[in-house]
Amino acid sequence: MMGPAHSLSGAAAWLGVGAAATAAGHPMPWPVLVVGALICAGAALAPDLDHKSATISRAFGPISRWLCEVVDKLSYAVYKATRTRADPRRSGGHRTLTHTALWAVATGAGASALAVTGGRWAVLGLLFVHLVLAVEGLLWRAARVSSDVLVWLLGASCAWILAGILDQPGHGANWLFEAPGQEYLWLGLPIVLGALVHDVGDALTVSGCPILWPLPIRRKRWYPVGPPKALRFRAGSWVEVRVLMPVFMVLGGFGGAVALGVI
Repeated sequence: MMGPAHSLSGAAAWLGVGAAATAAGHPMPWPVLVVGALICAGAALAPDLDHKSATISRAFGPISRWLCEVVDKLSYAVYKATRTRADPRRSGGHRTLTHTALWAVATGAGASALAVTGGRWAVLGLLFVHLVLAVEGLLWRAARVSSDVLVWLLGASCAWILAGILDQPGHGANWLFEAPGQEYLWLGLPIVLGALVHDVGDALTVSGCPILWPLPIRRKRWYPVGPPKALRFRAGSWVEVRVLMPVFMVLGGFGGAVALGVI
């Protein structure tokens, strides 16, 4: 999938979680719903850190381009070190390490640990990074023609405002984890969900996605999980743009309305 579809699917997924929580009798505070959806939309771009031409490579200028090159080389090294004879030879690391469930869980856990141990500035940093990515994904047309600095300023200002709202009593800083010192521990959850939604989206495309690495499947450690080939599509095709993206918008809107008690 392309960046906009990934971000839309991420936001829709978190809004769906909010709807499920409301249906179960444990509604999210509205700031958690909004912030989680934005983080999930941004995190749904993050697995493409292994691709130097992806949306995320442009999000933070030279820093993100350099990081994409590093992650691509790391992913390729891991692939070569763990591949079986049945796995095909590759020339790069795209759709390998960062497109696995293990990577999704590891990044989410790392984000939670950073939020708990790093305090307010760590939380602001996590919000800033993912809000910039959300802007790049959800508002990609405007972001493409705008200055990077303006996008960063928007991300920074929104991060500051939303962090202030979350800090207010009852607004969700300690949502789900209420013990002292566990504020913002939940921030890793939308990051995990966003990465997994990205992987599932890529699994629907022609190439599939090795979500279950390092489990061996059919003698392959990097088995490209996906539906039958007849049901797959090419990234950026009309199926993605004209079918899936509108579906994500509708499902996200419905999930948000249920989560907020509107319907």
